[in-house]
Amino acid sequence: MRYFIELSYKGTAYHGWQNQPNAKSVQEVLEKALSTLLRESMELIGAGRTDSGVHARQMFAHFDTAQNVDFGELVFRLNSFLPQDIAVAGIKKVALEAHARFDAIERTYEYWVVQEKNPFYMDSAHCVLRPLDMSAMNEAAHILMEYQDFECFSKSNTDVKTFLCDVRTAIWKNDGEKLIFTISANRFLRNMVRAIVGTLLDVGVHKRKPEAIRTIIESKDRGNAGASVPSKGLYLTKVSYPETIFT
Repeated sequence: MRYFIELSYKGTAYHGWQNQPNAKSVQEVLEKALSTLLRESMELIGAGRTDSGVHARQMFAHFDTAQNVDFGELVFRLNSFLPQDIAVAGIKKVALEAHARFDAIERTYEYWVVQEKNPFYMDSAHCVLRPLDMSAMNEAAHILMEYQDFECFSKSNTDVKTFLCDVRTAIWKNDGEKLIFTISANRFLRNMVRAIVGTLLDVGVHKRKPEAIRTIIESKDRGNAGASVPSKGLYLTKVSYPETIFT
């Protein structure tokens, strides 16, 4: 049987979601906990990879087991077993062919920016002390939705087969203590959101004009976009699936 596990984590102490040699990942910690509690070797497939230091307010992964899982008890035991910076929200049985990565139809990220030194956001937001023109940043962000090829915002030397992404939401909002950039798409390229935010912040400090986004995207050249912002301000906030995969 196949199950989806929903979790959240603070990414500060981890080198991203995905297992890698000589570095602690969220996947590794969760797999070890699940293997211990179910007393069998478990492998998790995540909805995607988050980079080192990136947080997730909602992440999904799937695993297979022949055991009949008591959802409530396993969630309780996992949360007792896991470190404080990883929490399991629920476990659901899904169709056997359901896939946490390939069946996701939309993903949403937030990026948090604070405009003054604040120790409580030290590990969770990017500090920009210069004044930011939110109107200009939103004008530039809106242009993103006119395009589908985002090679200019992709990590260099990546092995993806396509740079096409369907961006459905891209907007800045003032949340009082912080500015939040929200972006939704069917898929994202590696480093894409952090490169977009860095470019939009260039617009916000009047280093670039909003219309420059068109030239950057059409160039397909990562060197023309802005610098990537730090990972600590990035949050995966929602992963959506078709209801038909849940049994």
